[in-house]
Amino acid sequence: MKLLEERIISEGKALNGEVLKVDGFINHQVDAELMKEIGKDIAAHFSGRGITKIVTIESSGIAPALMTALEMDLPMIILKKAPSKVLNENLAHTVVTSYTKGTSYDLTLNRDFMSENDHVLIIDDFLANGEAATGALRLLRSVHATIAGISVLIEKSFQPGRSKIESQGIEVYSLARIARLDKDIVEFKA
Repeated sequence: MKLLEERIISEGKALNGEVLKVDGFINHQVDAELMKEIGKDIAAHFSGRGITKIVTIESSGIAPALMTALEMDLPMIILKKAPSKVLNENLAHTVVTSYTKGTSYDLTLNRDFMSENDHVLIIDDFLANGEAATGALRLLRSVHATIAGISVLIEKSFQPGRSKIESQGIEVYSLARIARLDKDIVEFKA
């Protein structure tokens, strides 16, 4: 998506070979108009595939997932990174290890909102090593939902995330694929 690539070049900050900061328009301050266009793009790509729900992992995937859900007229489910103190009945969960943060967390899903009749699209902000996406897949499969695909805003193509997901037979649709990242350098995959 050219619009997203342009924003990454103009406003993103490549700190090193692994860290790209996009907090001015995706992670901390969210550009609603950009998210609206992202939602339209993802919805158009996955149109006609029988998707029943949009799923994301809190928190940076919420804005693009919500805009996609709005565009597709579908409900959005948020996978939580920690069980609620009051809403902890009927939860499915799995453990995910975050490569970026070097920590593990429980990823949870309320079974009341997902069933074997659901065909879901997972949306997230980044795909790098694929740990979060793999955890989401594991969690959704545990409740017997089927997966239409995974869409990410930014993919670090030089890391193994895509191959981990595709090796499970899942389509990965990335709006911006980074081939090379280094201090002050962002190169997109052609």
